[in-house]
Amino acid sequence: MPYRPSRGLFELSTSDASCLFSIMDYRTDAPPILRDFLTYHEAIQGHSRKTVDEYFLDLRNFFRYIKIEKNKVPRTAEFDSIDISDVDLDLVRFVTLSDVYSYMNYLSRDRAQHPNSDRTDYGLKATSRARKIAAIRSFYKYLTNKAKLLTENPMQDLDSPRTKKSLPRYLDLDGSIQLLESVDGPFQERDRCILTLFLNCGLRISELIGLNKTDVRGDQLRVLGKGNKERILYLNDACIQSIQDYLAVRSDQQAIDKNALFLSSRRTRISKAAVEKLVKKYLTKAGLDSTQYSPHKLRHTAATLMLQNGVDVRTLQEVLGHENLNTTQIYTHVDNENLRMAAKANPLGKLKRKEKPQDEESDEEL
Repeated sequence: MPYRPSRGLFELSTSDASCLFSIMDYRTDAPPILRDFLTYHEAIQGHSRKTVDEYFLDLRNFFRYIKIEKNKVPRTAEFDSIDISDVDLDLVRFVTLSDVYSYMNYLSRDRAQHPNSDRTDYGLKATSRARKIAAIRSFYKYLTNKAKLLTENPMQDLDSPRTKKSLPRYLDLDGSIQLLESVDGPFQERDRCILTLFLNCGLRISELIGLNKTDVRGDQLRVLGKGNKERILYLNDACIQSIQDYLAVRSDQQAIDKNALFLSSRRTRISKAAVEKLVKKYLTKAGLDSTQYSPHKLRHTAATLMLQNGVDVRTLQEVLGHENLNTTQIYTHVDNENLRMAAKANPLGKLKRKEKPQDEESDEEL
């Protein structure tokens, strides 16, 4: 029988994990060797608390698994009760590539995808396993290159699972116009402004909800992206007008968060869930498939429309805040006019099938 731990951190639902983040603090819960690594990422690398907490969850589960594999605890132990406070350099240095691949094998075969459902399938997708590999690789790189606790990195040759390369889904121009024209109701100025910024600036949802009023400076928008990296975006006429329309009706008198650009109906900074809900609402109202699109798909839409209308890929990289150009280049494969022209240029593309007279004798032989 494959090892399947009882419902622990492997088995947390998304809502469970969100609640856990609010009560978890790696500064008190992590052993020193992990705490130093996580502190480095938050304080020096500038990673968000959420990112660092996810690193902690991934590494905590990994070392719980390692303790079982190294016979440090009984295999019958309750997984989420396994204490990792004793994880130290002696244990860390003797983890091998084979141990990590065994862990990946467990995740790909025996990890419940939907632990709260009786009909769940087992096995994490390659993208989820790749994230956990990234946490392990980063941890050992820190121990070797920064903390100098290891002379050689045992994870130097650690491979990530191959992930499926899929093209981004996006709205075409007509669909984007339909979406904007569907906005109405008591918060229509705010909602139209949010959709306009998504579709014109390609913002991430975290970047949009994090905007402050002071981030709007004439025709410029200051955006705080991943890793606390700041970038400046230039606003077109539609964005400027939508912001002005929204600010004209936005009242600070009862605002709880007076700095936030976008406020909820409760006058607090608008939440990620609220933005996702309003996007789905207007997609449905516009007659578009709300199950296929999301705020992030609107970011894809902005990127694709810009490329289709003459923006070069390096400029788009700056607009989207991508650290790696390869991330941006995926959009060059979406509705690429050059590829369409290449298909039409093939002389065989105009070849038509000639009708042949029916050969009755041949038909009988067949």
